[in-house]
Order: sequence, then structure tokens, then C-alpha cells
Amino acid sequence: MASKIQIHVGNVAVGGGAPVSVQSMTNTDSSDVGATLSQIRSLAAYGCEIVRVAIPDDNALSCLPAIIAESLLPVVADVHFHARLAVGALAAGAAGVRINPGNIGGRARVEEVVEAARKAEAPIRIGVNSGSLPKKMRPLAEKDRAGALVATTLEYVHMFEELGFSNFKVSAKSSSVRETIDANLALAAEIDYPVHLGVTEAGTVRAGVVKSAVGIGALLARGVGDTIRVSLTGDPVDEVRTAYEILKSLGLRRRGPDLISCPTCGRAEVDVAELALQVEERLQEHGAGIEVAVMGCVVNGPGEARHADFGIACGRGEGLIFAHGKPVRKEPASRLVEALFEEIEKGAGSGESI
Repeated sequence: MASKIQIHVGNVAVGGGAPVSVQSMTNTDSSDVGATLSQIRSLAAYGCEIVRVAIPDDNALSCLPAIIAESLLPVVADVHFHARLAVGALAAGAAGVRINPGNIGGRARVEEVVEAARKAEAPIRIGVNSGSLPKKMRPLAEKDRAGALVATTLEYVHMFEELGFSNFKVSAKSSSVRETIDANLALAAEIDYPVHLGVTEAGTVRAGVVKSAVGIGALLARGVGDTIRVSLTGDPVDEVRTAYEILKSLGLRRRGPDLISCPTCGRAEVDVAELALQVEERLQEHGAGIEVAVMGCVVNGPGEARHADFGIACGRGEGLIFAHGKPVRKEPASRLVEALFEEIEKGAGSGESI
């Protein structure tokens, strides 16, 4: 079910066996070039690979060349309602455009965008959302919203094929996790083009992370999906962090440290929750792809700590520090975090593979 066709968004390969890429979208005013570039730099620092920028009007379009010129990431123009803005964005050097079949206009308008993309050698995303389906699909959506997402997407896929244009990817998103899963499984069975995954309007960090992890994770686990965007209300950096956690949990990408910590129980004789929070905070400073375990008791602690690159296995008011599967020192609870990071830094300083 994995896509067979590969496209490129700037220098990022999407589909056709390429690693699942991570993208986000700026939430600044696109007419504020400085603020938008500042946010793009933050996203790039956390591993974002493709960034989408809203182009709602001519003012935003006029600022797009300056953003593209200084952006550390390929910039995709997000366009609704006005096909001419998509054409203008491609002419300005956008690495791609996203159009919404629910509001971009009729076939003539779509053909204008396709021809502009062909000339620019840039891809298009057919971005279908359950909240903005074409009017003719609404009766179907009342009975089968996932089916309406699929039907709309396939209509545009066939239109692009009729126009001899294959440089595109698709997305079928809903705020419903179940609808998102059902629609994308059905699409993947029908097409070989790259699929962009996301649960749209997933919500704030607490609820949105859960919905995104379930929806995106379930599809990736089935081999569906070539690029992902986690949609959260708030700082888009949280979208990128969450995306990498989803990919890491499935063994698809590994960026930065991976923390394993026990849920704690009545056997714990050290404040494991506080220890884990301290370790998590300190790990933000480390870019290495290491696995660190913080475990609370003798049941699973030594085993998990041995399997990780580094670990803490706690006992009564103290704990063992593990490095590369071996216990290296015993420390009181007050020293466990510091001792752990001394071993991590020692490993990094010695040039050992961590």
C-alpha cells in the first residue's frame, strides 16, 4: 500500500520509498516577513523539513519571494479560493502549492494551476478537508464522510491524470480520527501517488497530540503515508516534536534522544516522576539519537536500563547508573540525574557510538 511514485518538494523526496518527511505550517501573518522567517528558523532547528505558508491575498503573495529567498526550508504556498494566487506563488519560486478542491474553483481554474506547476516543475498537493468539501459532495458526506473525502480526492487525481500531470501528492483529512484512517486506507488501495497524512484541526497540545498519534500512527503502521503534519493549536514547533515522536515510536525515523520511563507504582521508593521530568528537560540539549531509561524499581528497572544506551534503575533512596548495558555506579537519589548525564557526556567525549 506504500506509494510507488516519488516527487520532490524542493530538495525533499516524498514517496517512492523515501523516509517519511516532517512538515509544519507557520501561523504568523505571512505579510510579516521577519516574523515568518523567524518561525521557519525555529521549525528548522527542531527538524522540520517542509514548511507551508498561507497566501490569502495579494499582500501575502508580494511578500512570498522575500520569505522564499531566506527560508531554510522548502516553502509550500497554501492557497484557498483564488487560483491566481497559486499561479503567482509558483511564479515567485514556491517549492509547491496546496490547493483545496472545495474552494479553488472549476476545472478551468485547476488547469491554470497545473500548467503553472508544470512550468515551474513544482508539485501540487490536492488537499481535501472534510470541513470544506465541494458542494456536490455534501449529500454523500451526510451519509459517508470518509467516502466523500475519497471521492473528492480521486476526482482530482483523475483530472490531473487527464491533464498529463503526475507531480502531485494527496491528502484526505478530517478532524475525526476514524474518518481520517478510513479515508486514507481506501485511498492508498486505489492510488500510487504520495500521501500526506494528518488529522486536521486536532486541537490543543493535550488532545491534539493524542488524536494525531492515533490517526497518523495507525496509518503509518499499515504502511500508508509519505509525509506528515501534526495540526495543533499553538506553537508549530510542538507539531514537529510530536511528529518525530510518532515516527520514533514506530521505528521509522529517529531524531534526538528517546526517553523510557516507568509509570510508577507502589514499589517505587524514589520520586520517579520528578526524576523523569528532570532527565527529559536535560535531554532537550542533546541531539544524539540515544535511548535513556528512568526506572523506579527492581522489577523491570535493571532490564530496561540494560537495554537502553544509558539508564537509571532506582532502589530505596538510591539507584544504579547504567551505560551501554552495564551498571557503572551507585548514587543517592539526589545525585542520580547529575550522575546519569556525567556518563552520557563521558560517552560523547570518548567518541563512543551513542
